[in-house]
Amino acid sequence: MNVLHINQSDIGGGAAIAGYRLHQGLLDQGIDSRLLVETVKTSSDRVAVVPHTRRHIENQLYRFTWGFGLNYINKISSFDIPKHSFYKQADVLNFHNLHSDYFNYLAIPSLTESKPAICTLHDMWSFTGHCAYSFDCDRWKIGCGQCPYPDIYPAVSKDNTHLEWKLKNWVYSRSNLTIVTPSKWLAEQAKQSMLNCFPIHYIPYGIDTQAYQPIDTKQCRLILDIPPNKKVLMFGADNLKNDRKGGDLLLKVLQSLPESLKAEILLLTIGSSSETISDLVGMSNLNLGYISSDRLKSIAYSAADLFIFPTRADNLPLVLQESMACGTPMVSFKIGGVPDLVRPGITGYLAQPEDVEDFCNGIIQLLEDGEERDRMGQNCRAIALEEYPLEVQAQRYIELYSQLLQN
Repeated sequence: MNVLHINQSDIGGGAAIAGYRLHQGLLDQGIDSRLLVETVKTSSDRVAVVPHTRRHIENQLYRFTWGFGLNYINKISSFDIPKHSFYKQADVLNFHNLHSDYFNYLAIPSLTESKPAICTLHDMWSFTGHCAYSFDCDRWKIGCGQCPYPDIYPAVSKDNTHLEWKLKNWVYSRSNLTIVTPSKWLAEQAKQSMLNCFPIHYIPYGIDTQAYQPIDTKQCRLILDIPPNKKVLMFGADNLKNDRKGGDLLLKVLQSLPESLKAEILLLTIGSSSETISDLVGMSNLNLGYISSDRLKSIAYSAADLFIFPTRADNLPLVLQESMACGTPMVSFKIGGVPDLVRPGITGYLAQPEDVEDFCNGIIQLLEDGEERDRMGQNCRAIALEEYPLEVQAQRYIELYSQLLQN
């Protein structure tokens, strides 16, 4: 069985990493898996760049399509993908993130005319008039238009969201697709959308539970030079500048913690945007910067008492899955697919959306109860081993690919 994944990148971003992990899981199961992507960061003969054969024409078309409020339909090179050897050799296609200015969704009917395809949703974009997350807007259920959030990624210059919604609906009426969602929440959204004309399957992301596993906390803190008496809160520093990821909420939460507790806390951050956080919240900070190593990330998760994630909208956040696999309890908001991973009283604390006080209470409660944290940490690891191993995800996809080929 030959599978071709089409994605924005191989490992550049959450959807890319999720797709690449699936690719690796399929290879481990003996499946011939390849990737066509816009941005390549790895070195492999199984990864190639999506062809861009008509850049000059695409640049000319962009002036019209962008001004008209329509994203990506200037990318006519997408219609050349069938000429690529990866496509020719593929038995089945697996679309991933298609909304990063490299792919024209109008090409989906021609790409799926002779090959069955799975579309793995990593957000809501496939069934909205432009946005990846609609927040409190439900207009995607009735055809969009009168968009309240035209500036939300991916932004539009003009509100033609009803037309883009109609174009996507037209595309799907002529396509051979099966939908897969990684979270229960996104499955329910898809069932209420234009995608309800296709079979919709729930298959959560898989994670390498050997690469991500609990490591002795004292040893990890010794490696990272963290004082043993500190209470350690871990989070992604890049989220500080991301409104959807709740960077502003995170600052409010940390600033609202009791001064006596702040003195005991060390903030352990990964990412590149935490230079001034110590001054802003009055707590010591150890920033590890960008980390690509699974082992080093496991050391960081294992050194932390809690992983905190104040998101406003999300599917199935990989960082929460990584934290879970490393046995580190989590505090987040009851939003999107987060409750699949952060299970109240079992793997962490779920605060009400955007409720800073509730989020603070969750941190305080779990930091003050070591036995409860230990119990939750054991639950995290047990659930990761039972529900989210990479080999389980890969096998579910293989079964689905096989069904499509038999049909």
